Amino acid sequence: MNGIFLGIVVIAFVAAAARELAHVPAEGVQSPMEALSAGMISSASGAVELALGLVGVMTLFLGLMKVAEAGGMLTIIARLIRPLMTRLFPEVPPDHPAMGAMILNLSANALGLGNAATPFGIRAMQELDKLNTRPGTATDSMAMFLAINTSSITLLPTGVIAIRAAAGSADPAAILPTTLFATVCATIAAICAAMLYRRFAPLPPPDPAAASLDRPWVCDDPQREALPPDAGGYPVWVSWLALATIIAMIPVTIVWGRAISPWIIPVLMLGFLLFGALRGVRIYEVFVEGAKDGFQVALRIIPYLVAILVAVGMFRASGAMDVMVDLLGGLTAKFNLPAEALPMALLRPLSGSGAYGVMASIINDPAIGPDSYVGYLVTTLQGSTETTFYVLAVYFGAVQVRRLRHTLAAALTADVVAVIAAVVICSALFL
Repeated sequence: MNGIFLGIVVIAFVAAAARELAHVPAEGVQSPMEALSAGMISSASGAVELALGLVGVMTLFLGLMKVAEAGGMLTIIARLIRPLMTRLFPEVPPDHPAMGAMILNLSANALGLGNAATPFGIRAMQELDKLNTRPGTATDSMAMFLAINTSSITLLPTGVIAIRAAAGSADPAAILPTTLFATVCATIAAICAAMLYRRFAPLPPPDPAAASLDRPWVCDDPQREALPPDAGGYPVWVSWLALATIIAMIPVTIVWGRAISPWIIPVLMLGFLLFGALRGVRIYEVFVEGAKDGFQVALRIIPYLVAILVAVGMFRASGAMDVMVDLLGGLTAKFNLPAEALPMALLRPLSGSGAYGVMASIINDPAIGPDSYVGYLVTTLQGSTETTFYVLAVYFGAVQVRRLRHTLAAALTADVVAVIAAVVICSALFL
Protein backbone atom coordinates (compact mmCIF):
# COMPACT_ATOMS: atom_id res chain seq x y z
CA MET A 1 0.00 0.00 0.00
CA ASN A 2 2.96 2.31 0.61
CA GLY A 3 4.04 2.12 -3.05
CA ILE A 4 0.50 2.60 -4.37
CA PHE A 5 -0.12 5.62 -2.15
CA LEU A 6 3.17 7.26 -3.08
CA GLY A 7 2.77 6.43 -6.78
CA ILE A 8 -0.66 8.09 -7.05
CA VAL A 9 0.58 11.22 -5.26
CA VAL A 10 3.74 11.49 -7.40
CA ILE A 11 1.84 11.07 -10.66
CA ALA A 12 -0.70 13.69 -9.58
CA PHE A 13 2.01 16.17 -8.56
CA VAL A 14 4.00 15.72 -11.78
CA ALA A 15 0.86 16.11 -13.92
CA ALA A 16 -0.21 19.27 -12.07
CA ALA A 17 3.31 20.72 -12.18
CA ALA A 18 3.57 20.15 -15.94
CA ARG A 19 0.26 21.92 -16.50
CA GLU A 20 1.29 24.75 -14.15
CA LEU A 21 4.39 25.49 -16.20
CA ALA A 22 2.26 25.90 -19.32
CA HIS A 23 -0.54 27.75 -17.56
CA VAL A 24 -1.43 31.28 -18.64
CA PRO A 25 -2.92 33.19 -15.68
CA ALA A 26 -6.44 34.47 -16.20
CA GLU A 27 -8.74 36.30 -13.83
CA GLY A 28 -11.17 33.97 -12.07
CA VAL A 29 -9.46 30.80 -13.31
CA GLN A 30 -7.64 28.52 -10.88
CA SER A 31 -4.11 27.49 -11.76
CA PRO A 32 -3.44 23.72 -11.88
CA MET A 33 -1.54 23.80 -8.58
CA GLU A 34 -4.33 25.80 -6.93
CA ALA A 35 -6.82 23.22 -8.18
CA LEU A 36 -4.58 20.45 -6.82
CA SER A 37 -4.42 22.12 -3.40
CA ALA A 38 -8.17 22.67 -3.34
CA GLY A 39 -8.74 19.03 -4.33
CA MET A 40 -6.54 17.82 -1.48
CA ILE A 41 -8.34 19.89 1.15
CA SER A 42 -11.77 18.97 -0.22
CA SER A 43 -10.91 15.27 -0.28
CA ALA A 44 -9.57 15.33 3.29
CA SER A 45 -12.75 17.01 4.55
CA GLY A 46 -14.89 14.64 2.52
CA ALA A 47 -13.10 11.61 4.00
CA VAL A 48 -13.93 12.70 7.55
CA GLU A 49 -17.53 13.50 6.60
CA LEU A 50 -17.81 10.09 4.96
CA ALA A 51 -16.51 8.29 8.06
CA LEU A 52 -18.81 10.25 10.36
CA GLY A 53 -21.70 9.53 8.00
CA LEU A 54 -21.03 5.84 8.50
CA VAL A 55 -21.41 6.07 12.28
CA GLY A 56 -25.19 5.83 12.25
CA VAL A 57 -25.53 2.97 9.80
CA MET A 58 -22.62 1.07 11.38
CA THR A 59 -24.10 1.48 14.84
CA LEU A 60 -27.46 0.20 13.62
CA PHE A 61 -26.20 -2.84 11.76
CA LEU A 62 -23.50 -3.81 14.25
CA GLY A 63 -26.25 -3.81 16.89
CA LEU A 64 -28.48 -6.00 14.72
CA MET A 65 -25.57 -8.31 13.99
CA LYS A 66 -24.87 -8.70 17.69
CA VAL A 67 -28.49 -9.76 18.21
CA ALA A 68 -28.25 -12.26 15.34
CA GLU A 69 -24.97 -13.58 16.70
CA ALA A 70 -26.31 -13.96 20.23
CA GLY A 71 -29.32 -15.86 18.89
CA GLY A 72 -27.13 -18.24 16.86
CA MET A 73 -28.12 -17.00 13.39
CA LEU A 74 -24.54 -16.73 12.17
CA THR A 75 -23.85 -20.32 13.12
CA ILE A 76 -27.02 -21.51 11.39
CA ILE A 77 -26.18 -19.66 8.17
CA ALA A 78 -22.55 -20.79 8.29
CA ARG A 79 -23.64 -24.42 8.61
CA LEU A 80 -26.12 -23.95 5.78
CA ILE A 81 -23.55 -22.97 3.18
CA ARG A 82 -20.69 -24.89 4.77
CA PRO A 83 -19.91 -26.94 1.61
CA LEU A 84 -19.07 -23.79 -0.38
CA MET A 85 -17.50 -21.69 2.36
CA THR A 86 -15.17 -24.41 3.63
CA ARG A 87 -13.74 -24.75 0.13
CA LEU A 88 -13.25 -21.02 -0.33
CA PHE A 89 -11.96 -20.46 3.22
CA PRO A 90 -10.23 -23.65 4.35
CA GLU A 91 -8.31 -21.76 7.07
CA VAL A 92 -11.53 -20.69 8.84
CA PRO A 93 -13.27 -23.23 11.13
CA PRO A 94 -16.79 -23.99 9.83
CA ASP A 95 -18.50 -22.63 12.97
CA HIS A 96 -16.29 -19.57 13.47
CA PRO A 97 -18.23 -16.27 13.72
CA ALA A 98 -16.22 -15.01 10.72
CA MET A 99 -18.23 -17.36 8.49
CA GLY A 100 -21.57 -15.86 9.44
CA ALA A 101 -20.26 -12.30 9.26
CA MET A 102 -18.86 -12.83 5.75
CA ILE A 103 -22.13 -14.36 4.62
CA LEU A 104 -24.18 -11.45 5.92
CA ASN A 105 -21.82 -8.97 4.25
CA LEU A 106 -22.05 -10.72 0.89
CA SER A 107 -25.83 -11.04 1.27
CA ALA A 108 -26.20 -7.32 1.95
CA ASN A 109 -24.07 -6.52 -1.09
CA ALA A 110 -26.18 -8.88 -3.20
CA LEU A 111 -29.28 -6.94 -2.21
CA GLY A 112 -27.67 -3.61 -3.08
CA LEU A 113 -27.72 -2.31 0.50
CA GLY A 114 -24.52 -0.30 0.07
CA ASN A 115 -23.21 1.01 3.39
CA ALA A 116 -25.39 -1.48 5.27
CA ALA A 117 -22.94 -4.19 4.19
CA THR A 118 -19.93 -2.37 5.65
CA PRO A 119 -20.52 -3.19 9.35
CA PHE A 120 -20.88 -6.88 8.51
CA GLY A 121 -17.67 -6.74 6.49
CA ILE A 122 -15.75 -5.01 9.27
CA ARG A 123 -16.96 -7.59 11.78
CA ALA A 124 -15.87 -10.33 9.38
CA MET A 125 -12.40 -8.79 9.12
CA GLN A 126 -12.13 -8.53 12.90
CA GLU A 127 -13.12 -12.17 13.30
CA LEU A 128 -10.66 -13.21 10.58
CA ASP A 129 -7.95 -11.22 12.33
CA LYS A 130 -8.47 -13.35 15.43
CA LEU A 131 -7.15 -16.25 13.36
CA ASN A 132 -4.26 -14.17 12.03
CA THR A 133 -0.85 -15.35 13.27
CA ARG A 134 0.85 -12.35 11.62
CA PRO A 135 -0.83 -9.14 12.83
CA GLY A 136 -0.66 -6.35 10.29
CA THR A 137 -0.47 -8.75 7.33
CA ALA A 138 -3.42 -9.89 5.20
CA THR A 139 -4.16 -13.61 5.40
CA ASP A 140 -5.31 -15.71 2.45
CA SER A 141 -8.85 -15.67 3.87
CA MET A 142 -8.86 -11.87 4.14
CA ALA A 143 -7.63 -11.54 0.56
CA MET A 144 -10.26 -13.97 -0.72
CA PHE A 145 -13.04 -12.27 1.24
CA LEU A 146 -12.19 -8.76 0.02
CA ALA A 147 -11.71 -9.94 -3.57
CA ILE A 148 -15.20 -11.45 -3.49
CA ASN A 149 -16.54 -8.40 -1.65
CA THR A 150 -15.35 -5.99 -4.33
CA SER A 151 -17.00 -8.10 -7.04
CA SER A 152 -19.99 -9.35 -5.06
CA ILE A 153 -22.87 -10.83 -7.06
CA THR A 154 -25.64 -8.22 -7.14
CA LEU A 155 -29.23 -9.40 -7.41
CA LEU A 156 -30.82 -6.03 -6.77
CA PRO A 157 -28.85 -2.79 -7.43
CA THR A 158 -31.48 -0.71 -5.67
CA GLY A 159 -29.48 2.53 -5.55
CA VAL A 160 -28.71 2.58 -9.26
CA ILE A 161 -32.32 1.72 -10.14
CA ALA A 162 -33.47 4.73 -8.10
CA ILE A 163 -30.95 6.98 -9.87
CA ARG A 164 -32.15 5.79 -13.28
CA ALA A 165 -35.75 6.42 -12.28
CA ALA A 166 -34.89 9.94 -11.11
CA ALA A 167 -33.21 10.58 -14.47
CA GLY A 168 -36.46 9.77 -16.27
CA SER A 169 -35.71 6.24 -17.49
CA ALA A 170 -38.63 4.43 -19.07
CA ASP A 171 -37.32 1.15 -17.62
CA PRO A 172 -35.15 1.85 -14.56
CA ALA A 173 -34.80 -1.85 -13.68
CA ALA A 174 -33.48 -2.82 -17.14
CA ILE A 175 -29.96 -3.09 -15.71
CA LEU A 176 -30.88 -6.00 -13.40
CA PRO A 177 -29.84 -8.73 -15.87
CA THR A 178 -26.76 -6.82 -17.05
CA THR A 179 -25.60 -6.15 -13.49
CA LEU A 180 -26.19 -9.77 -12.50
CA PHE A 181 -24.20 -11.04 -15.49
CA ALA A 182 -21.29 -8.67 -14.88
CA THR A 183 -21.06 -9.41 -11.15
CA VAL A 184 -21.25 -13.17 -11.64
CA CYS A 185 -18.33 -12.97 -14.09
CA ALA A 186 -16.41 -10.66 -11.75
CA THR A 187 -16.94 -12.90 -8.73
CA ILE A 188 -15.70 -15.97 -10.58
CA ALA A 189 -12.66 -13.96 -11.70
CA ALA A 190 -12.05 -12.73 -8.13
CA ILE A 191 -12.05 -16.25 -6.72
CA CYS A 192 -9.73 -17.57 -9.43
CA ALA A 193 -7.40 -14.57 -9.12
CA ALA A 194 -7.16 -14.83 -5.32
CA MET A 195 -6.32 -18.53 -5.57
CA LEU A 196 -3.75 -17.95 -8.31
CA TYR A 197 -2.03 -14.83 -7.02
CA ARG A 198 -1.49 -16.13 -3.49
CA ARG A 199 1.12 -18.49 -4.91
CA PHE A 200 3.19 -15.45 -5.85
CA ALA A 201 2.66 -13.62 -2.54
CA PRO A 202 3.57 -16.02 0.29
CA LEU A 203 3.16 -14.93 3.88
CA PRO A 204 6.20 -12.87 4.93
CA PRO A 205 8.06 -13.43 8.19
CA PRO A 206 6.32 -12.03 11.28
CA ASP A 207 6.77 -8.28 11.67
CA PRO A 208 8.17 -7.51 15.16
CA ALA A 209 6.68 -4.01 15.06
CA ALA A 210 3.19 -5.44 14.45
CA ALA A 211 3.27 -7.30 17.76
CA SER A 212 2.61 -4.00 19.56
CA LEU A 213 -0.52 -3.17 17.54
CA ASP A 214 -3.58 -2.37 19.62
CA ARG A 215 -6.15 -5.01 18.60
CA PRO A 216 -9.07 -4.64 21.03
CA TRP A 217 -11.28 -6.93 18.93
CA VAL A 218 -8.88 -9.82 19.60
CA CYS A 219 -10.05 -10.66 23.09
CA ASP A 220 -11.90 -13.36 24.92
CA ASP A 221 -15.65 -13.23 24.27
CA PRO A 222 -17.38 -15.99 26.24
CA GLN A 223 -20.58 -15.62 24.25
CA ARG A 224 -18.83 -16.31 20.95
CA GLU A 225 -16.53 -18.93 22.38
CA ALA A 226 -19.57 -20.82 23.65
CA LEU A 227 -20.85 -21.45 20.12
CA PRO A 228 -21.41 -25.21 19.80
CA PRO A 229 -18.95 -27.08 17.60
CA ASP A 230 -20.31 -28.64 14.44
CA ALA A 231 -18.28 -31.30 12.68
CA GLY A 232 -20.60 -32.01 9.83
CA GLY A 233 -23.00 -29.14 9.44
CA TYR A 234 -26.37 -29.67 7.83
CA PRO A 235 -26.84 -32.47 5.30
CA VAL A 236 -25.52 -31.60 1.86
CA TRP A 237 -29.00 -31.74 0.32
CA VAL A 238 -30.14 -28.98 2.69
CA SER A 239 -27.30 -26.74 1.53
CA TRP A 240 -28.07 -27.41 -2.12
CA LEU A 241 -31.76 -26.72 -1.49
CA ALA A 242 -30.86 -23.37 0.08
CA LEU A 243 -28.61 -22.54 -2.90
CA ALA A 244 -31.39 -23.51 -5.34
CA THR A 245 -33.79 -21.23 -3.46
CA ILE A 246 -31.37 -18.30 -3.80
CA ILE A 247 -30.98 -18.98 -7.53
CA ALA A 248 -34.77 -19.16 -7.91
CA MET A 249 -35.00 -15.68 -6.36
CA ILE A 250 -33.02 -14.17 -9.25
CA PRO A 251 -35.96 -13.98 -11.68
CA VAL A 252 -38.12 -12.73 -8.81
CA THR A 253 -35.78 -9.78 -8.26
CA ILE A 254 -35.74 -9.06 -11.98
CA VAL A 255 -39.54 -9.01 -12.25
CA TRP A 256 -40.43 -7.39 -8.92
CA GLY A 257 -37.16 -5.66 -8.04
CA ARG A 258 -38.56 -2.14 -7.71
CA ALA A 259 -41.43 -3.36 -5.51
CA ILE A 260 -39.15 -5.39 -3.25
CA SER A 261 -36.34 -2.87 -2.68
CA PRO A 262 -38.15 -0.53 -0.19
CA TRP A 263 -38.92 -3.53 2.05
CA ILE A 264 -35.39 -4.89 2.40
CA ILE A 265 -33.92 -2.86 5.27
CA PRO A 266 -37.11 -2.71 7.42
CA VAL A 267 -37.64 -6.47 6.98
CA LEU A 268 -33.99 -7.09 7.81
CA MET A 269 -34.29 -5.20 11.11
CA LEU A 270 -37.61 -6.78 12.06
CA GLY A 271 -36.40 -10.24 11.13
CA PHE A 272 -33.19 -9.99 13.18
CA LEU A 273 -35.00 -8.67 16.26
CA LEU A 274 -37.79 -11.27 16.06
CA PHE A 275 -35.23 -14.03 15.60
CA GLY A 276 -33.32 -12.87 18.67
CA ALA A 277 -36.50 -12.56 20.75
CA LEU A 278 -37.68 -16.05 19.78
CA ARG A 279 -34.25 -17.42 20.72
CA GLY A 280 -34.46 -15.87 24.19
CA VAL A 281 -32.04 -12.99 23.57
CA ARG A 282 -32.46 -9.78 25.56
CA ILE A 283 -32.57 -7.90 22.29
CA TYR A 284 -32.42 -4.31 23.57
CA GLU A 285 -29.41 -4.82 25.83
CA VAL A 286 -27.57 -6.92 23.25
CA PHE A 287 -28.37 -4.43 20.46
CA VAL A 288 -26.94 -1.54 22.49
CA GLU A 289 -23.84 -3.58 23.36
CA GLY A 290 -23.15 -4.28 19.70
CA ALA A 291 -23.98 -0.73 18.62
CA LYS A 292 -21.28 0.72 20.88
CA ASP A 293 -18.65 -0.59 18.48
CA GLY A 294 -19.97 1.49 15.57
CA PHE A 295 -18.57 4.82 16.77
CA GLN A 296 -15.16 3.40 17.65
CA VAL A 297 -14.79 1.65 14.30
CA ALA A 298 -15.75 4.81 12.38
CA LEU A 299 -13.09 6.81 14.22
CA ARG A 300 -10.48 4.11 13.64
CA ILE A 301 -10.83 4.20 9.85
CA ILE A 302 -10.64 8.01 9.44
CA PRO A 303 -6.83 8.18 8.96
CA TYR A 304 -6.93 5.43 6.32
CA LEU A 305 -9.79 7.13 4.45
CA VAL A 306 -8.05 10.52 4.52
CA ALA A 307 -4.87 9.03 3.07
CA ILE A 308 -6.41 7.18 0.14
CA LEU A 309 -9.14 9.73 -0.70
CA VAL A 310 -6.67 12.63 -0.71
CA ALA A 311 -4.42 10.69 -3.10
CA VAL A 312 -7.39 9.94 -5.38
CA GLY A 313 -8.57 13.57 -5.18
CA MET A 314 -5.11 14.73 -6.24
CA PHE A 315 -5.16 12.28 -9.17
CA ARG A 316 -8.44 13.74 -10.43
CA ALA A 317 -7.67 17.41 -9.75
CA SER A 318 -4.23 17.23 -11.38
CA GLY A 319 -5.69 16.32 -14.76
CA ALA A 320 -3.94 12.92 -14.81
CA MET A 321 -7.32 11.21 -15.14
CA ASP A 322 -8.22 13.35 -18.17
CA VAL A 323 -4.90 12.53 -19.82
CA MET A 324 -5.50 8.83 -19.31
CA VAL A 325 -8.97 9.08 -20.85
CA ASP A 326 -7.62 10.96 -23.88
CA LEU A 327 -4.94 8.32 -24.43
CA LEU A 328 -7.26 5.33 -24.10
CA GLY A 329 -10.58 6.66 -25.42
CA GLY A 330 -9.90 6.06 -29.12
CA LEU A 331 -8.77 2.50 -28.48
CA THR A 332 -11.56 1.47 -26.13
CA ALA A 333 -14.25 2.88 -28.45
CA LYS A 334 -13.39 0.11 -30.91
CA PHE A 335 -14.47 -2.39 -28.23
CA ASN A 336 -17.83 -0.71 -27.51
CA LEU A 337 -16.48 1.25 -24.52
CA PRO A 338 -17.00 4.83 -25.76
CA ALA A 339 -14.94 7.73 -24.49
CA GLU A 340 -18.00 9.10 -22.64
CA ALA A 341 -18.12 5.97 -20.46
CA LEU A 342 -14.37 5.50 -20.01
CA PRO A 343 -14.03 7.95 -17.06
CA MET A 344 -16.65 5.90 -15.24
CA ALA A 345 -14.71 2.65 -15.76
CA LEU A 346 -11.44 4.24 -14.63
CA LEU A 347 -12.82 6.22 -11.71
CA ARG A 348 -15.11 3.62 -10.13
CA PRO A 349 -12.32 1.65 -8.37
CA LEU A 350 -10.83 4.91 -7.07
CA SER A 351 -13.71 7.10 -5.96
CA GLY A 352 -17.33 6.20 -5.35
CA SER A 353 -18.49 9.82 -5.18
CA GLY A 354 -16.48 10.70 -8.30
CA ALA A 355 -17.94 7.78 -10.23
CA TYR A 356 -21.42 8.68 -9.04
CA GLY A 357 -20.96 12.24 -10.29
CA VAL A 358 -19.74 11.03 -13.70
CA MET A 359 -22.65 8.61 -14.02
CA ALA A 360 -25.23 11.21 -12.99
CA SER A 361 -23.88 13.78 -15.44
CA ILE A 362 -23.97 11.23 -18.29
CA ILE A 363 -27.50 9.91 -17.79
CA ASN A 364 -28.86 13.42 -17.18
CA ASP A 365 -27.30 14.72 -20.39
CA PRO A 366 -30.21 15.20 -22.86
CA ALA A 367 -27.94 14.06 -25.71
CA ILE A 368 -27.34 10.71 -23.99
CA GLY A 369 -30.00 9.93 -21.37
CA PRO A 370 -30.44 6.86 -19.15
CA ASP A 371 -31.94 4.64 -21.87
CA SER A 372 -29.18 4.97 -24.46
CA TYR A 373 -26.38 2.42 -24.83
CA VAL A 374 -23.98 4.67 -22.92
CA GLY A 375 -26.64 5.23 -20.24
CA TYR A 376 -27.18 1.50 -19.77
CA LEU A 377 -23.44 0.88 -19.75
CA VAL A 378 -22.46 3.45 -17.12
CA THR A 379 -25.30 2.47 -14.79
CA THR A 380 -24.36 -1.20 -15.19
CA LEU A 381 -20.76 -0.27 -14.32
CA GLN A 382 -21.98 1.59 -11.25
CA GLY A 383 -23.97 -1.42 -10.10
CA SER A 384 -21.41 -4.11 -10.92
CA THR A 385 -18.07 -2.63 -9.85
CA GLU A 386 -16.86 -1.51 -6.44
CA THR A 387 -14.81 1.35 -5.06
CA THR A 388 -11.88 -1.00 -4.52
CA PHE A 389 -9.42 1.36 -2.86
CA TYR A 390 -12.11 2.63 -0.47
CA VAL A 391 -13.09 -0.92 0.51
CA LEU A 392 -9.50 -1.94 1.13
CA ALA A 393 -8.80 1.25 3.11
CA VAL A 394 -11.87 0.79 5.32
CA TYR A 395 -11.70 -2.96 5.90
CA PHE A 396 -7.95 -3.26 6.32
CA GLY A 397 -7.88 -0.02 8.30
CA ALA A 398 -10.40 -1.46 10.76
CA VAL A 399 -7.95 -4.25 11.63
CA GLN A 400 -4.72 -2.26 11.07
CA VAL A 401 -3.46 -4.43 8.22
CA ARG A 402 -0.70 -2.74 6.23
CA ARG A 403 0.69 -5.59 4.15
CA LEU A 404 -2.00 -6.31 1.56
CA ARG A 405 -0.12 -9.10 -0.25
CA HIS A 406 -2.16 -10.15 -3.34
CA THR A 407 -5.48 -8.60 -2.26
CA LEU A 408 -5.32 -5.50 -4.45
CA ALA A 409 -4.23 -7.45 -7.53
CA ALA A 410 -7.12 -9.91 -7.15
CA ALA A 411 -9.65 -7.12 -6.56
CA LEU A 412 -8.47 -5.08 -9.57
CA THR A 413 -8.60 -8.21 -11.74
CA ALA A 414 -12.24 -8.60 -10.76
CA ASP A 415 -12.85 -4.92 -11.60
CA VAL A 416 -11.37 -5.35 -15.08
CA VAL A 417 -13.47 -8.46 -15.72
CA ALA A 418 -16.59 -6.63 -14.50
CA VAL A 419 -15.98 -3.81 -17.00
CA ILE A 420 -15.42 -6.29 -19.86
CA ALA A 421 -18.51 -8.29 -18.91
CA ALA A 422 -20.62 -5.13 -18.66
CA VAL A 423 -19.52 -4.04 -22.15
CA VAL A 424 -20.26 -7.50 -23.54
CA ILE A 425 -23.75 -7.85 -22.06
CA CYS A 426 -24.79 -4.25 -22.77
CA SER A 427 -23.56 -4.56 -26.35
CA ALA A 428 -25.61 -7.73 -26.76
CA LEU A 429 -28.80 -6.29 -25.28
CA PHE A 430 -28.79 -2.56 -26.06
CA LEU A 431 -26.49 -1.85 -28.99
